[in-house]
Amino acid sequence: MIDMKKLILFGPPGAGKGTFSGQIKRVLPNIAHISTGDIFRENLKNQTPLGLKAKGYMDKGELVPDDVVIDMVRDRLNQDDVKQHGFLLDGFPRTLAQSEALSTISEVDILLLLEIGRDIITKRILGRFGCPECGEIYNKYTLQPKVQIGENKWKCDKCGAEIEFIQRSDDTEETLKNRLDTYEKNAKPVIEYYEKKGLVKKVDAENTLALTEDDIKKIIGI
Repeated sequence: MIDMKKLILFGPPGAGKGTFSGQIKRVLPNIAHISTGDIFRENLKNQTPLGLKAKGYMDKGELVPDDVVIDMVRDRLNQDDVKQHGFLLDGFPRTLAQSEALSTISEVDILLLLEIGRDIITKRILGRFGCPECGEIYNKYTLQPKVQIGENKWKCDKCGAEIEFIQRSDDTEETLKNRLDTYEKNAKPVIEYYEKKGLVKKVDAENTLALTEDDIKKIIGI
């Protein structure tokens, strides 16, 4: 099937994986967009055996082990929508062990590697803020509301509420550096693993919104 693709979306925090996945969904509307966060929430909500197992670790403040995460992904990839229309994995695999495990569960067509400079990531993440009334998201550096009413103050484009740029408490240069360092440490062996298989497709993620549907089709090979 021409629209049957098995894709991995890979890149650092702030690379725009959510935006790019939305563009892929426009080209392949039936593909199953699977994020590890969604899998966790679904299993926890439905109190599945895997969800209860994961909850036991989370309640103790421990990381959920690879084998539990892998079992959740295996279960999700065996569902009918994936078998019919393929998948777009977002947030898995994160490590070499997860990559090797995935190869025993399913074939992969392409690992889409979103590449972007740290300076742009820093602006994207440290500049983000939202409207407290309607939740519309903005960025101090790249996406300000149209009407400015003071220093670091604007009117929300969507609902007209007064909004102010206040950096999130967990969005600091130090925490961002730690997140990016951790990503790069874990990402290198994953990328090398798929490069050896000839499955890595690099994507300039500075402005993926400028990519046309034909561009997306060319990238994912349809």
